[in-house]
Amino acid sequence: MMELPQFDLGEFVRRVLAEDLGSGGDVTSKATIDANARFTADMNCREPIVVAGLDIAIAFFRACDGEVRVERLVRDGDQLAKGTVLARLEGNARAMLAAERSALNTLQHLSGIATVTRRYVDAIEGTGATLLDTRKTIPGLRLLEKYAARMGGAENHRMRLDDGLLIKDNHVGVAGGVAQAVAAAKTYGSELQIQVEVDRIDQIEPALTAGADRLLLDNMKPDMLREAVVLVAGRVPLEASGGVNLDTIRAIAETGVNYISVGRITQSAPAVDIGLDYVLKD
Repeated sequence: MMELPQFDLGEFVRRVLAEDLGSGGDVTSKATIDANARFTADMNCREPIVVAGLDIAIAFFRACDGEVRVERLVRDGDQLAKGTVLARLEGNARAMLAAERSALNTLQHLSGIATVTRRYVDAIEGTGATLLDTRKTIPGLRLLEKYAARMGGAENHRMRLDDGLLIKDNHVGVAGGVAQAVAAAKTYGSELQIQVEVDRIDQIEPALTAGADRLLLDNMKPDMLREAVVLVAGRVPLEASGGVNLDTIRAIAETGVNYISVGRITQSAPAVDIGLDYVLKD
C-alpha cells in the first residue's frame, strides 16, 4: 500500500471526482447503461512504465462503488513491460465509468514521473551520485509528485520551505554576498543544515568559511564541477543543479558530486499511456 502519512487520500479523491462529475454525474453512462449492469475491465500499460499511484487510482473506483472487486497485480515502483495488466476490476458499470478518467489521469501522471525518474537514475548508475527532485511541482500535487519520484528511484529534496534552509542567488544578492548570507543564517538559530547555492568557484571558500554545511553548484559545466570537487575535498556534500538532462547527467555525475537535482522529472514528465479495457465475460 502507498505510504504517504501527510496525504489525505479521501479528500483528494472527493475533490477530483467533484471536478469531473459536476452536479449531474456521468450523464452519458446514465443515458446508455442499465443501472444494474456490470463492468469487468483490465487496467494495462500500453508502453513500458514504472508504475506509481495505483492505490490512488483504485481509490477512485472504490469511492464510486464500495463493492468493486479489485485484483492488484503489480506494486508501485515496479518496472513494467508494454501490455502488462496492472489490475483487474469488476463492479457496477455506471460507477466504474464515472471513476475511470479521474483514476487514469492520476495514475498516468504519477507513473509518467516515476518512469522519467527511473531513466535518470539508470543514467547515473555506478557513479555514486544520488538523484534528487525539487520543488518544481504542480501546485497542490507536490506530495504525490514527490512520491512518484521516489517510486522512480530518486530521493526527495525539500518538501516545503520550512524543512530545508537553502540560500539561493536571490538571497545572496539581497544579503550582500555568499559569506554574509551564510553568516546571517548561522545567527538565525535554526537547527537545519545550511545549504548555499554558488555559481562561481571563488564563492566556495567564503561559503565554507562562513559555515555552510552543503553546497549547491548551480549551472556549472563538468570541468568546473571537477574543480569544485577537488577544492572542497569532501568537507561538505556537493549537489549539482541546472542544465541537467538525460544527455548531460552522466558526465555531471562522473565529476564526483554527491547529488544531482533535476526539476524536469516532476516539472516536465509526460503522462504514460495506461488504459482501462472492457473484458467481455463468458
